[in-house]
Amino acid sequence: MAERLLLTGAGGFVGRALPAALAARGFAVHAVSGRLHADLLQEADQAALLREVKPAVIVHAAWYVVHGRFWTAAENTDWLEASTALARRFAEQGGRRFIGIGTCAEYATEPDEVLWAESRPIAPTTPYGIAKAALAARLMALEGLSTAWARLFHLFGPGEHPDRLVPSIAAALREGREARCASGRPVRDFASTWFVGDAVAALTASTVTGAVNIGTGEGRSIRDIAETLARLAGRPDLLSMGALPDRPGEVPRMVADTARLRREVGFAAAPETDAALARLLREG
Repeated sequence: MAERLLLTGAGGFVGRALPAALAARGFAVHAVSGRLHADLLQEADQAALLREVKPAVIVHAAWYVVHGRFWTAAENTDWLEASTALARRFAEQGGRRFIGIGTCAEYATEPDEVLWAESRPIAPTTPYGIAKAALAARLMALEGLSTAWARLFHLFGPGEHPDRLVPSIAAALREGREARCASGRPVRDFASTWFVGDAVAALTASTVTGAVNIGTGEGRSIRDIAETLARLAGRPDLLSMGALPDRPGEVPRMVADTARLRREVGFAAAPETDAALARLLREG
């Protein structure tokens, strides 16, 4: 019989990519999204949800992620405490495995040219990164529970806020408008949520514990991504690099070391980033 899996945050930007990927790994997925199903900030709702679903596995993708606000929001502390309570209650009730969703914003951001491995110092500089790093540490300290922490890098995909890089450029190109960008010099590890969903599902199905970077392991400049979108749309004439100012303090390079993901989890799928960008252009 398939293991029962509780997926929180299933309607979110990352969460919506997970149900199909987890089901493909053989889990019986029970997805919850927003307060319509359960208010995870309330321990009574958490308890009722666990009693109802009786999961053996939890993938916890719920968090406060309102665009433009989540980096510094006070709600990060609320979600840290609520997520800790959920994991502890789950462990006390005999849960087998808990997967948390983390961020590369937990890492130290000193400029360097190396890949960012899981051994990189943890030194977050925002309330969001601080809360995520604290939750990771608390999860790893829980006894009797197999826990893993999926540390995500830079994502794009369906449902992304329209003001973010990829959807804003894609929308301008589709509509025949000028696509205005900054210099595009920073290098990032861009992965589609389709790829990330499959990677998180593979981690969930594995026995690997601790932090695992979820990314492609390939660095591409923001300029390269913008130019690829323009080329795929057949409208390179609309792309205006350098039309916007660079953000102060931008980290020059953030690229995941994915050795654990590939060797220990066994996930070695090709990211097919350009194909995913083309799909977004087609489907909107």
